[in-house]
Amino acid sequence: MKTLEAKPVKPRVLIAVLCFGGLLASFMQTLVIPIVGRLPAYLDTTSDNASWVITATLLTAAVAMPIAGRLADMFGKRRIILACIGAMIIGSIICAMTSMVVPMIIGRGIQGLAMGVIPCGISLLRDKLDPARIPGAIATMSATLGVGGAIGLPVAAWITQTFDWHVIFWVAAGLAVFTFALVFTLVSESDARSPGTFDFVGAIGLTTALVSLLLALSKGSTWGWASALTVGLATFGLVTLAAWGWIELRIKTPLVDLRTSRQPVIVLTNAASVLFGFSLMAIGLAAPQLLQIPNIPGVVDYGMGQTILATGLILAPGGLMMMFFSPVSARMNIKIGPKITLLIGGMVITLGYVMSVFMMSEPWQIFVCNIVVSIGVGIGYSAMPALIMSAAPLHQMAAANSLNSLMRSIGTAIASALLATILASSVIDLGGGHHVPTESAFQLVFIIGSGAALLAALIALSIPYKFVRQSAGSGVIESNTIAAKV
Repeated sequence: MKTLEAKPVKPRVLIAVLCFGGLLASFMQTLVIPIVGRLPAYLDTTSDNASWVITATLLTAAVAMPIAGRLADMFGKRRIILACIGAMIIGSIICAMTSMVVPMIIGRGIQGLAMGVIPCGISLLRDKLDPARIPGAIATMSATLGVGGAIGLPVAAWITQTFDWHVIFWVAAGLAVFTFALVFTLVSESDARSPGTFDFVGAIGLTTALVSLLLALSKGSTWGWASALTVGLATFGLVTLAAWGWIELRIKTPLVDLRTSRQPVIVLTNAASVLFGFSLMAIGLAAPQLLQIPNIPGVVDYGMGQTILATGLILAPGGLMMMFFSPVSARMNIKIGPKITLLIGGMVITLGYVMSVFMMSEPWQIFVCNIVVSIGVGIGYSAMPALIMSAAPLHQMAAANSLNSLMRSIGTAIASALLATILASSVIDLGGGHHVPTESAFQLVFIIGSGAALLAALIALSIPYKFVRQSAGSGVIESNTIAAKV
């Protein structure tokens, strides 16, 4: 059966529609962050269980990335984008209609499937746009992975403070329906295809490995880090991941083409992507809680007592900085090369987290530190696709971008599970069953975030990428070798 196709539209319209879809998909990841401290009471559950309302979305997003990329290469990018947005609608409605933790986690997991929009959108832009427009468009689309959540924070905060907290999910469902209509009517399909069969074994293996590892991370403090259950799950996850990689290298049409991804440029870029994703989630998880903790002299001297809405407004400019620095990063990719651009992004994030360790007593300090970290994320996220596309073959572009997005999502998922555990493990009892993380727990989160960002910068420095620049007006190619040849 032939599907209905949209008529071709102007490049700016195509970019705007796909980037809006990416922003909304990214928003799903952090939709509940303004109320993260209140989720145990809302859902009548423990803090550990409530943390899975965030982790479930990040987990399914991580799995959805390569699956969406492979299906897009096989069946068409527009079709898969529409399917991902459809999942967003269904998941949002499930969450809007429940106050129980298990259905909420299921709904949030389905929402996470929407993240497939971003790698598919990047590949669709690569197929549809003139070469001159591609760097800026892809940089902007890539940055939506971090921008959407930050921009959506004040919206989600205002809704939850003004109305019942379920309304945020109804709003998400409405925006998803609107986005579905935009893509259906304004985005046409790409003719690029990569034939083959879908790797069900690879999809199951990747899902099993990630669930096992994240469950061990999130429950380790409750079960005991040395307990048989924690160690067993972690070991099972690592063994499954190794087996998955072994199988992927030996089948004809794998879920993730690790053969292509073995190129040093792609391997190292993906490694840095995990750490960038980790760094993004660290401040996104810690800052809202730190801002909302009440200031109780002699008990919680570091609390700032901000409302949910004020918290969202303080953190929202970070998302705007990510978006602003996306085109800046695209120009940096052209002028100095994506490798150095990625290195700069990692160093800026490191600076932001080092500042956070010492500047966490006033709202304006969190505002400044969040801005610095967000600038670094915006620069780094926009450089990654340029590095990936410099090494990946055209017919596997969607899969390669999906793998890179997967690495970022794995980083955010690990950060969500691990850092939420750190914040829940060192707390002050305020009475009435209400606990808040200690000041040292927040500082540890920021120190870990700075370490991850610094390691990402060092990895970026080691990427064997040769930057070749076209001298303006001369027609002469000027080679600026910033690393050894591949």
